[in-house]
Parts: sequence; C-alpha cells; structure tokens
Amino acid sequence: MSTAKDLFVIALDPKAERPVGQGDLSLALAGAELIDLIAARTVTLDGDRIVPGGTGAPPDRLLAEAASALVRHTPYERVEDWLWRRGHDLAAAYQASLEEDGQLVRTRAGRSPFGADRVEPADTPDLRRALDRRARNEPVLAVLAAAVGLDDAPPEAAPGADPGDEAVTTVLAVVHDAVMELEAVRQRRSIEKAAFANVWRAP
Repeated sequence: MSTAKDLFVIALDPKAERPVGQGDLSLALAGAELIDLIAARTVTLDGDRIVPGGTGAPPDRLLAEAASALVRHTPYERVEDWLWRRGHDLAAAYQASLEEDGQLVRTRAGRSPFGADRVEPADTPDLRRALDRRARNEPVLAVLAAAVGLDDAPPEAAPGADPGDEAVTTVLAVVHDAVMELEAVRQRRSIEKAAFANVWRAP
C-alpha cells in the first residue's frame, strides 16, 4: 500500500489511545501522498512549490487521482495550499476506497471518527506491513503519525525523524504546521462558542 494508506490503517488501530480527527488525518494523508509522489519522481519541489514531473500515473488509484489534481502551470502550487485543497474530505475518500478493497471492516460497537459504526482494519498482509513500518519507527510514517496525535512525541522528536531528503523534510514540516493551524482554528471557535453561550446566560 501507499504511505497514505498505511497511515490511514494505523490511525484506525483499535488499540490506539484516542481517535484521530478527520481534519488532521486528511491533511496528513495529503502530505503522505505528496511524499509518495516525490519518491516516484512524479513531482519535485522547488522550494515549497510542487513541480510536476514527466513520469506516468502511479499504479495506486488514489495516488493517480492526486497526480491528476496537480497544478501544472506556473506559478506552481505551494505545499501548504496543496494540503488544504487535496486534503478536503480526503480521509473519507480513503475510507471508501479501503472498504471497497476489503482492507476495512465495520463492527457494531466502539467509537469512530467516521460515524456510529466502528471501522477497523481487516487482518491482511497490508495491515501487518503497515504496523511493521510503525513498529520499526520508519521515519516518514513515524513523523506523520506523531503529527496527527497517534504518538505523544512531537514530530521533531520521533525516532529516526530525519528522512534524509530535503523535499520530504519540507513536506513533513508543512504537515505539522497545517495540523497545528487547524487545532488553533478549533480552539478559537470553541472559545467563541463559549463566549456566545455566556452572553445568553448572562442576567
């Protein structure tokens, strides 16, 4: 599977201490896709701009969709803008795709950020490979997992966090910043709602 699919299935691990928010996961999935596209030489980075390459479409369907969504004219899209644009509802798209492929199963009980039914990874070789990547603290997956709150350590403190590639490091840093920005928006809205409620409760 792709890095994005590996991240998705470990985010749904029933042993996880807390569920991952769809918004955080969607941003990280968009970053994971971009990292896989860099590895496949489908794109390169010019600073923080995503420059499409000349290679064919990736074999993975969702990665192929990501490649087809690239901005192919100058000035090329910034990584941050890609995360917010491509990341819109991306977690739901991965859920649907993995369910269709038999990589996810639904159960009646438990909590899930995706609805009343709990969605869990099926016991497949792909799941075991993803869990093995996490157990080995594979650098990119470790940083992405930390960014969405699967691990308590911040991304820069994740074991083996240096992926050894400047472009990949740039994407990981922007993913972290985007998730922090999303959390700041949530907190601001929570404060605003609380203040509004207090106005109505005031004598």
